[in-house]
Amino acid sequence: MTAKNETEQAQPATPVLTDDELKAVAAGESVTSVDEQTAVSEPDEHRKRTVVVAEDESVNRMDLVAMLEDNGYEVVGEAANGEEAVELTRKYRPDVVCMDVKMPRMDGITAAGVICDENIAPVVMLTAFSQPDLVKQATGAGAMAYVTKPYEESKLLPALEVAMGRFQEINDLLDNVERSENELNETRDQLREAEEKLKKAQESLEERKLVDRAKGLLMDKADFSEQGAFRWIQKTSMDQRIPKKRLAMAIIAKYGDQKPEATDE
Repeated sequence: MTAKNETEQAQPATPVLTDDELKAVAAGESVTSVDEQTAVSEPDEHRKRTVVVAEDESVNRMDLVAMLEDNGYEVVGEAANGEEAVELTRKYRPDVVCMDVKMPRMDGITAAGVICDENIAPVVMLTAFSQPDLVKQATGAGAMAYVTKPYEESKLLPALEVAMGRFQEINDLLDNVERSENELNETRDQLREAEEKLKKAQESLEERKLVDRAKGLLMDKADFSEQGAFRWIQKTSMDQRIPKKRLAMAIIAKYGDQKPEATDE
């Protein structure tokens, strides 16, 4: 094989990495795969809404599932009791849960409370009753909406949309709160860092003033030159492991208050 053929084989028709990707790699960044790019670019508008249906009466559950699927929803789980509803919701993380109030093993309100506490999905309560106290219990458990039996599309579908909308609004609000808290913490950290820098600058300025005063006293009282006085302070500080500020204060304490000696007349 000639050198030319080897070069041609080493250069594929489609570049393994584009110039931008090579720059990203050089900068230590990750390269997004084609599959990931496709997934990111695909809009969420046409995706079917997923639902977990929890209803202990099989006939009612079948009717409810059929109604949802006829209206474009995808039922990803069917539960006959509250415990199953919680497990399926944790497993599939649907867009919404349709939850009957009266169910064995764990009632719908308790199951709704678990799901809402874990913030997995919005819950629409299904009940044969419209008593205010029952609605209050369901709302207190975190249910976003409720529908009374018999199920009708005109009642159920708007309730699902309202529940999903409220759930999204609440989570957007929580995200905003979390971002605000993070920004506040970052601001506090920056303020703390600025305060520390200011404190160090003030200490440095104070030390410089004390060293300058001590240096002047050594020049005046011990016949040091300016450079010699500074070198003595610096060397003594290093050799004796005494901070220059403390050493300067000792010099000032010793020589600062000395009065000139009286001369004989």
